[in-house]
Amino acid sequence: MKPTWLVLFALASLAAGLAFAPPSGAQTKPAPKPPLKIFISVDMEGIWGVVNSEQTSAGNPEYANARKWMAQDVNAAVQAAFLAGATEVVVNDSHGSMRNIVAGDLDPRATLITGTPKPLSMMQGIDASFQACFLLGYHAKAGTENAILDHTISGSVVRSIKVNGLELPELGLNAAIAGYYGVPVVLVTGDTAVCRQTGEVLGPDVVTVAVKEAYGRLAAKLLPMDEVRQKIEAGAREALKKLSGAKPFKLAAPCRFELAYHVSAQADMGAMIPGAQRLDARTLAFTADDYIQGFRALRAMISIAPAR
Repeated sequence: MKPTWLVLFALASLAAGLAFAPPSGAQTKPAPKPPLKIFISVDMEGIWGVVNSEQTSAGNPEYANARKWMAQDVNAAVQAAFLAGATEVVVNDSHGSMRNIVAGDLDPRATLITGTPKPLSMMQGIDASFQACFLLGYHAKAGTENAILDHTISGSVVRSIKVNGLELPELGLNAAIAGYYGVPVVLVTGDTAVCRQTGEVLGPDVVTVAVKEAYGRLAAKLLPMDEVRQKIEAGAREALKKLSGAKPFKLAAPCRFELAYHVSAQADMGAMIPGAQRLDARTLAFTADDYIQGFRALRAMISIAPAR
C-alpha cells in the first residue's frame, strides 16, 4: 500500500526537524551576563602610608611614593572587581589637583578620570549605568579626633557642612551624589576614624577596610603593606557579593545646606550668592530642590571664599 501524501508530509517534517536539531549532548549558548560597572572615587589622605600633607602635595619629596601607594590601593580593588565579573571599572582621581595617579601605574583594564575642575568634582563620571561605587583612600570630617588629616572638602575654608540637619563628611556628600543616580556605595577604605563614620552615615552594611589607625592628626600605626592590599581586595570581593542587598544613600528633597566657614570674611563672599541666608557670622544656609544643583552651589560657595 502506497503511503498517502499526509504520511509523506509527516515523515518529511520529522526529517527536517532532526536535521536542524542540536547534536545529542550539545549545550545552548548561555545568555550574556548583565553589565557590572564599578565607579571608584579615590582620595589620598586615607591611602596606606599617608600621615602628613607633605605626602599629598606636589613639590614635596615624599609625594612620589604616596602617588604609587595610591595606585596600589586602587589596583587591589580593581583586581577584585574584575575577578568578581566587572565589565567596566572607572577610577576618578579625587584629591587636590586630581592628577595624582600616574596613568601608567593604574591597572590597564581600568578607565582613569584625571584633572580638575570637574562639574561633580570627586564624583565626576558617575551616572545611573553603574551598579556599585567604591570610595577609596577617604578621610574623616573636619574636627574628628584621632583622624589622619581630617577636613571636609577644604581644610582652610570649611568648618562643617550639614544637609537636612545632618553633618556630613566627604564620604556622605559623595555617597549622596551616587545615590542621586541610584548607585549604592558598597566599599570605603581609609583610617579607622573614616571607617567608623561610614557606619554612622551609610549604615553597618557598607564594607569598610581600615588601612591605618591614627594617633592624632599626623601620626598613625600602619598595617603591613601587603596585608593591607589583601584586605582591600577581600573587602571589594565581599562588598560585591552583598551587592544585591545594597541600597543607595539618598537625601530627601528639598535639601537644606548649611556651610560653616572658619572665619567670617569667608562667609562674606558666599553671602553674595543669590539665595544664601546668613545664620551667623560664619554660617550660610540655602535650600535646593535638586541635590546635584545644591551640591554645585555648595562647591561654588567654598571656591570663592578666601583662605584663612
